[in-house]
Amino acid sequence: MTLEIRSGVRGAALPGHDPGERQALRLAPDTRQRDADPGHIIAQAVEHEQSGVDSALVAQSSSWPDPWLVAAWALAATSTLRLVPAHRIGTTAPTVAARSLATLHRLSGGRAGVHLILGSSDLEVGRDGDNLPKEVRYRRAAEFLEIFTRTLTSREPFDFDGEFYQVRDVVSGLPPVRPELSFAGTSPAGIALAGRYADVYGIPTQPIEQTRELIAAVQAAAAEHDSRIRIWRNASFILGDTDAAAADHAERLAAQAVHLGTRLGPDPLWITRPGRIAVPDELEQAIANVAGRAVVASPETAAELGAQLWRAGVDILQISTPLETPEDLRLRRRLISSLRAATGGVRDPASTLVR
Repeated sequence: MTLEIRSGVRGAALPGHDPGERQALRLAPDTRQRDADPGHIIAQAVEHEQSGVDSALVAQSSSWPDPWLVAAWALAATSTLRLVPAHRIGTTAPTVAARSLATLHRLSGGRAGVHLILGSSDLEVGRDGDNLPKEVRYRRAAEFLEIFTRTLTSREPFDFDGEFYQVRDVVSGLPPVRPELSFAGTSPAGIALAGRYADVYGIPTQPIEQTRELIAAVQAAAAEHDSRIRIWRNASFILGDTDAAAADHAERLAAQAVHLGTRLGPDPLWITRPGRIAVPDELEQAIANVAGRAVVASPETAAELGAQLWRAGVDILQISTPLETPEDLRLRRRLISSLRAATGGVRDPASTLVR
């Protein structure tokens, strides 16, 4: 079982007046401002495809461009790259979301999947008028997933009566299809839903041992439904030609990010917060947290970590790196090449389960 390498497609470039500023601001918290730039979307998607990336996520926020439309634009500019738009349950009816995915999958020649999410915070989902607490959103998600998957695959009309959704005579005119569906959430309810419905499960960034334990729990939930889930994990990288060069680069970027983060715009709102980034110490801590989670290394050393995660049971590694300069692109391509070499064997699926 080989490693799938994933990246991301943004609707527009990060804030910053030049490539160096945009490199640094990758370490700053995400803001609510994000435009839709057709040329930027195409350039990212084409670069991913040419660099050997297998798939790309389009993230979701209440103030960002629509992930389905960004994914469609990227798919139209590529021929092999697969796109995975994030869709937050509760923003549209499950029947509508299912037809969106089936349409995108059909138009792209089978290159579309979806990452279904519940929302990062009550504040974030409330901006779209969803005021249910998270534990209730999990109950709603179970109904959504049932209707969503049946709409995709059913050849016969069906009805559904639930606490949150009541639908009648549902059938999609598109041919039945089952694109790859991913889910996340480390609560027992989230793991149970993933085990029942998901093809891919997204795990948080955490040490290897905790990663193994979570993978074991997810695979056990999937085994109850006679299936196996592919595991997806994100990793951020700050790269240099050597480990020492990467460490120097990371230190410079963090210092620059703190300086730049205070002037992101007239109203630099964090996605999950109600107000401005007004306290320098708070911003500095947030940037330190992001930088602290990054892998700071040469591409070859970074690939060793990727191989460890692969051996622990990770099937999809999302690599997050700056792509602002020719040097960024060169180092990212070295990382991809090194990851391919380090994970080029066939991993025994049974070895990924922790007993």
